[in-house]
Amino acid sequence: MNDSGHEVYDLFVIGGGINGCGIARDAAGRGLSVALAEMGDLGWATSSSSTKLFHGGLRYLEYFEFRLVREALEEREVLLTAMPHISWPMRFVLPYHPDMRFDSDTPTSRLLSIFMPWLKGRRPAWLIRLGLFLYDHLGGRRILPGTTSVDLRNDPAGRPLKPKFRKAYEYSDCWVQDSRLVVLNARDAAARGARIMPRTRVTSARREGDLWLVDLLDEASGQSETLRARALVNAGGPWVAEIIRDTIHVPSREGVRLVRGSHIVTRRLYDHDKCYFFQGTDGRIIFSIPYEDDFTLIGTTDEDHPDADEPPVCTDKEKRYLAERASEYFANPVTEDDIVWTYSGVRPLYDDGAKSATAATRDYVLSLDSTGGAPLLNVFGGKITTYRRLAEAAMAKLNTFFPAAGGNWTARVALPGGDFPVDGVDALIAELRQAYPFLDLAWARRLVRTYGTEARTILQGADRREDLGEDFGATITARELDWGAAHEWVRCAEDFVWRRTRLGLKLTDAQVARIDAYLRTRPEPDALPQTGR
Repeated sequence: MNDSGHEVYDLFVIGGGINGCGIARDAAGRGLSVALAEMGDLGWATSSSSTKLFHGGLRYLEYFEFRLVREALEEREVLLTAMPHISWPMRFVLPYHPDMRFDSDTPTSRLLSIFMPWLKGRRPAWLIRLGLFLYDHLGGRRILPGTTSVDLRNDPAGRPLKPKFRKAYEYSDCWVQDSRLVVLNARDAAARGARIMPRTRVTSARREGDLWLVDLLDEASGQSETLRARALVNAGGPWVAEIIRDTIHVPSREGVRLVRGSHIVTRRLYDHDKCYFFQGTDGRIIFSIPYEDDFTLIGTTDEDHPDADEPPVCTDKEKRYLAERASEYFANPVTEDDIVWTYSGVRPLYDDGAKSATAATRDYVLSLDSTGGAPLLNVFGGKITTYRRLAEAAMAKLNTFFPAAGGNWTARVALPGGDFPVDGVDALIAELRQAYPFLDLAWARRLVRTYGTEARTILQGADRREDLGEDFGATITARELDWGAAHEWVRCAEDFVWRRTRLGLKLTDAQVARIDAYLRTRPEPDALPQTGR
């Protein structure tokens, strides 16, 4: 084993999901030396399998999780201004009918059953409106529009729904391209000096005096090395408990509850750009969201998952559940023939002893252990909306050990490509098309929504489409693949078509195979412009 003992990092992070990359970025920006290892591709597990929303969690109000909701609501606009290319506002339509009944065991439902037993499982209109009032005002909303009432008989949002739904409430949340969020945090961390190591497994970690010795294995080359660090962060997501038990060998009382969330993607079910918030008779909710121009995303489920090492799969039961719940609202039932793709991820929730997966807290817990020498911080739970605040909280826990580190800095600081106004997407698209006339509107929009201002750099010097190299379909060119390989740790087709983008939905198997062959055998590209700031 190669012992790289001459270099000591301040912080070593295990896990390249959104929490690990967010912590690495925050720490690097404070002046700390940081290394991060991820056993797979960046964001390959939970962080690329979310419902892809920056949202406050309207349903969490029923569990009285006001602090979590407030923090998430505050974060929506903070994050939106830092990444207007990969995140944008969306309006959500919540249809209401007075005969709706719900089998729910939330604290709110229990209180209503005691003080208003005549409601018999209903969520009355006044209760929904009260929840939306809190949703509008808890987080200090400034950019996003507030809640309005909608007459579904006259509004385009009513056309896809059953005629019995005549009234709805419309409120705001935000979309985010989840796996791009992870990669952009990793890139910004690297630009600030962090060493980011995808496809690198931490085989063991142990304390030696005031340091951690971390043994690494590069999965591609088979090479191993040992790094030293003053502090260790376990942001292993679904594997956080396994890392504590089998890799670090440190006793811990905290546990993680693995909850599978599955989604179905269907052909496009309606022609407007609003989302739906559907309340199920079982007390759960699902979203229906316009997705990648030509599709509709429906999710999610909440099912206990037995083992982090068992790949999550959307089961036939979950497919039926999501289709049936959506069909309770849509005039045209959602059938299995409508489904074009499914995906599933495992949420590593803090085990708070809740009776059901749905009731388990979505809040995060940070557990600091420094009794044995060098500090260890274990990260449990969390949600994508609060990743930046989680990173700040993690650094607050570690501040004692790094008194020279800088203070909080990440709020509203642009991620790579996000250095333009929050309402500037259309202007950037128009600028790109003017500079590169061979781009049609859909292609230019995709590039801006993927790369923001860095789209200019990718296209630099191209006078015609052919200057971008081989055409792989769905507007993917060799120039773009070279950019991904040089700047975004893209090594195979799966990295690019399912995580850096979702263009796998629009490609044939043969096209994906050709992309994979190109990435695995391509010569090193010409030097591309640096992205560090």
